[in-house]
Amino acid sequence: MLVTLSDKELSRINVIQSVVEKRMRRRDAAHQLALTERQTQHLMNRFRESGAAGLSNLRRGRPGNHRLPESLKLRVLSLLHDHYSDFGPTLAAEKLRERHNITVSVETLRKWMIADGLWVPYSRRRPRVHQPRYRRDCLGELVQIDGSPHDWFEGRAPKCCLLVFIEVDRDKPVSRQARRCDRTVASHINSTASRFWSVVSTFAPEPPEVPPYPAWLRQAAS
Repeated sequence: MLVTLSDKELSRINVIQSVVEKRMRRRDAAHQLALTERQTQHLMNRFRESGAAGLSNLRRGRPGNHRLPESLKLRVLSLLHDHYSDFGPTLAAEKLRERHNITVSVETLRKWMIADGLWVPYSRRRPRVHQPRYRRDCLGELVQIDGSPHDWFEGRAPKCCLLVFIEVDRDKPVSRQARRCDRTVASHINSTASRFWSVVSTFAPEPPEVPPYPAWLRQAAS
């Protein structure tokens, strides 16, 4: 029978053989192998019985004691195909635990999904190709509009929104003003744009459809 030995097991052969042949003390061999004397004696007994093959790991090639049943794996993969084919391992593990009372670690589930083709690791994915946005030729061609609603005056005046206009390609602020949150910013946009005759496009970060963003910011982003 063909027996494979790891590098660590191969390095033990000469040491154990020296102890068996009385050319080295068992205590010194245990210290050299970073084992206890009892473990060293166990290796000596196996070497006497089976030679170098006796130093191999007896569990090599056998299923681990903590390996999950194959039936559980097949059931989990079936549920993933039927209900969670577009889920990632972390979310899929949560849904299996919540809805089907099946507890599987995220890493185990990730390995099963990769082997079954349900998940592709990020390291194997093709990088996304984004169309480059070239630098504009003129100052003010592309201006970013952003606002931050806040009680800037700490109750001494109505709440307002700090509006900032930034020239994108040069990262240069071209206007900063505080406006009341309940008023439109169209007039401010027009007055600021009139200072830059080459302004041809503006953009604003799209706010979520929930408070505390005021209506004017949703209007500016639309």
